[in-house]
Amino acid sequence: MPESARLTVAGAVVARLQDGADVEPALGPRPYLHPVTTLGGVTVTDAFPDDHRWHLGVSVAMQDVSGTNLWGGRTYVRDQGYTWLDDHGRIVDARLSPTAASDALAETLHWLAPDGTLLVTEDRTLAARPLDTRAWSLEVAYTLTAPPDRDITLGSPATNGRPDAAGYGGFFWRCAPGPADVFDATGARGESTVNGGTAPWLAFTAAGHTLIFSGLGDGDHWFARTGIYPGVCVALAWEKPLLIPAGATISRRHTVIVADGTLTPSDVESLSPRFAAGA
Repeated sequence: MPESARLTVAGAVVARLQDGADVEPALGPRPYLHPVTTLGGVTVTDAFPDDHRWHLGVSVAMQDVSGTNLWGGRTYVRDQGYTWLDDHGRIVDARLSPTAASDALAETLHWLAPDGTLLVTEDRTLAARPLDTRAWSLEVAYTLTAPPDRDITLGSPATNGRPDAAGYGGFFWRCAPGPADVFDATGARGESTVNGGTAPWLAFTAAGHTLIFSGLGDGDHWFARTGIYPGVCVALAWEKPLLIPAGATISRRHTVIVADGTLTPSDVESLSPRFAAGA
C-alpha cells in the first residue's frame, strides 16, 4: 500500500488504509483502516484481537454474500450454529485513488467468491474533515453493485437462524480494547437497549475518547457490543436478507465523529445541529 494511503487532518495522520493482502484466508481478507486515532493521538481501533481475529479496524464486510463468507471466522449455519466452512472469499482493491492532500481516498473494490468469481463491485470514498480542536469526522460512502447477470443476496447470522439479535454485517468498527459504554439519540444507554435500535445517532465512549456514528439507511439497525468485545456496526441484514437485483446498486453514507474525551449526550449535541435530540 503506497505511503499516500492515509488520511490526515491539519497535517496529522489520523487513519491508515491497509490493503488486507496479508490477511489469512479464513479471516476474511479485505482493506481496512487501522490504526485510527483522535487528534490527541489516542488509538480508537483494534485489529486481529484474540477474541475475534477477523475483526479488522474499520471495514465493510458481510458474513453471507450469496453463500460466501466475506466477514471471516466461522459461518452461522441454521440448526447447527457457528461452523468452520470452506466458504471464505476476499475483498480486493481494484483501484485506489488518494488525493494530493491525503484527506480523502477513493477505492473500487471487488468482492470475490472462493473461486475468484466476482460477486459485488464496490465504489467507496473515505474522507477526513476537521471539526474543532478536539474532534474530526470520518465520512464513509459506498455503493455495492451486483453483476449484470445475477441477483446478489446479503445475509447475516440472524437471517441464517441465530436468535439473539446478531444481525451484524456492513460498515463495522472494531473499537479499541477496554471498558466502554454506548448511548443514542433516544436516551437509551447500554448494549442491551441500544443494540438493534434505529436512532439517528449512536455514541460509543471509552477511556479518553468518544465515537459518534450516524447514517443508518432504510432498514438498517445499530449493532453494538460493549461486553464480550467493543464494536459498532451499521447492520444491513438485521432481520431479513438484503437483495441487490442483477445490475442494481445499494448505497450507504456514514459519518463517524472521532473526539478526544468522554462526551455526554449534551456534548454530542453541541458538536453539530444534526445530532440534536430527535433529529
